[in-house]
Amino acid sequence: MNRQQLFEHIRKKKSFLCVGLDTDIRLIPDFLREATDPLFAFNRQIIDAVQQYCVAFKPNLAFYESLGAEGWTSLEKTVHYIRRQYPEQFIIADAKRGDIGNTASLYARAFFEQTDFDAVTVAPYMGEDSVKPFTAYVDHWVVLLALTSNKSAGDFQFLTTGDGKPLYEHVLTASQKWAPSDQMMYVVGATQASKLQDIRRIVPDHFLLVPGIGAQGGSLQDVANFGFNKQCGLLVNASRSIIYASRETDFAGKATAAAYALQQDMEMLLYEHKLI
Repeated sequence: MNRQQLFEHIRKKKSFLCVGLDTDIRLIPDFLREATDPLFAFNRQIIDAVQQYCVAFKPNLAFYESLGAEGWTSLEKTVHYIRRQYPEQFIIADAKRGDIGNTASLYARAFFEQTDFDAVTVAPYMGEDSVKPFTAYVDHWVVLLALTSNKSAGDFQFLTTGDGKPLYEHVLTASQKWAPSDQMMYVVGATQASKLQDIRRIVPDHFLLVPGIGAQGGSLQDVANFGFNKQCGLLVNASRSIIYASRETDFAGKATAAAYALQQDMEMLLYEHKLI
């Protein structure tokens, strides 16, 4: 999926919501744990419940890898289900990979050939040769960590270099040479919304994947006001606030309601900014 197709998908759905499938076996409803594949049983119902209100899904691989081979099978089944039932959805592997070129090329093969993701999150610390192998796949995306929302983000991301600029700005500037805006997105945490104006000056055309709305307390309105570009340019992720809106038998219905509420807010913001 290229950038124009993603924007058209956003316009059609009147939403820039990405639902994070951070499916923790310990948090799914008790009755689902009796299923042959509990993670997939949960994911399938969540996907069906929210797909009309979102444009993307983002499985966080740690929740699947922690269960070994069975977890990876659940992940593959989840991706295949989305592809078969809702092929218009954008699927992000939240893997946060970052390794030297030869290893990176194998990660790219795993996510783009074997598992059929549209995009994968990548850490930039090892530089260009750890990122370029992912860009060899046409209409697939690197989602580069730039400014994250965790409490220790300042340990490295705000360190200033000789020119007085923080490290995350150098990541944004340098990485634009590695891939065009049709293949590169950036992770910017919603709790860092005050920095979005500066970020948009550096990367005006790129999509930003923005976690931190909902359970982490980020402001959707601030993210939109400071982060929108002429093609929306945002995928705002919500995970726990949607998929764990209930842990009872009504979990799917509650997820629908939570996703709908966010979509309605997003539709209003898209109209306000004349993007639909």
